[in-house]
Order: sequence, then C-alpha cells, then structure tokens
Amino acid sequence: MSRRPEPVQVVKERRDAALAALAGSIPYAGFLGIRFERMGDELTALLPYDEKLIGNPVLPALHGGVTAAFLEVTAIVGLAWTHLWEEIESGRIDARHLGAENLPALPRTIDFTVDYLRSGLPRDAYARATITRSGRRYASVRVEAWQDNRARPHAQAVGHFLMPAREGRKAP
Repeated sequence: MSRRPEPVQVVKERRDAALAALAGSIPYAGFLGIRFERMGDELTALLPYDEKLIGNPVLPALHGGVTAAFLEVTAIVGLAWTHLWEEIESGRIDARHLGAENLPALPRTIDFTVDYLRSGLPRDAYARATITRSGRRYASVRVEAWQDNRARPHAQAVGHFLMPAREGRKAP
C-alpha cells in the first residue's frame, strides 16, 4: 500500500520553516531585517526600509555597505537554498527537524564585486540571485537589487563562493 502524499499546506509550511532557519542562521541579515519570500523554489530577498540603513542623510541614500551586505546575503542564501531544496525534495534531509543547530554549512565567499548603479532610495529594496555555475567545490552567483522597478536595478553584484563539503565527500 502506497503512502498518501502530505497536504500541500504541510509541505509549504515545512519549506517555509527551513527557509526561515536558513536565513535566521546569518545574524547580520537579522540585524538588517532581511527577509525572504518564496514562490516555489524561487527566492526574492526583501530589505525593509529602516532609518538606520541610511548612509547619507543629505540625499538620503542607503549606505553602500548595507547594499553590498544585502546583495551578498541574497547570494549566499539563494545558493544555500538551492542545495537545501534539492536535499529536502530528494528526502535526504527531513525538513521537519531542520533548525539553526543542524543546518548544512553555508557557502563561503571567495570574492564579491558590487556595481552601484544609482543611489538606493529610502524605501524597501528587493533582490534576486541567479546561480550561473554551481559545482561540488565552487559556485558563481549574479545578484540584482531594485526598489520600485525591477527593470531599473540600483545595484548588482557577482560573487564566487567555496561550497561546503557535502555528506560522503571530503572537504577541500
């Protein structure tokens, strides 16, 4: 007799809890207030506006370091989520028991280059990462951040990451 599939809402809640644990494992992301919204396996990062994020109060404009951190966190979580999603969907990881204490290790930044295209305005910002290459040891990710119009990004970045060792494989 085959097992009945779980209700969609249960699966959705488990995936959302796994994403919350993953994003919550980065303390600086919590300090900045970065959240992630999931539509299937696609993530959009949200940096809600807060007065503490302003770097130049005369303009006012988002601090460049905040923008860079937002892009880098988006890249890391996007990359880690892609691998975590594969593990959850294949059944190798049980998302019901996934918490900050037993999450897989996060990718480590090798280099990260940010292009500031225009000033970040004092409002919410969004970002989405695109993985251009992901291997066993190395990954390359492109990220775009926008505010009111996705077609007009205010910053973009490219990063290279060292992937953590997976179960059953030696660390580099």
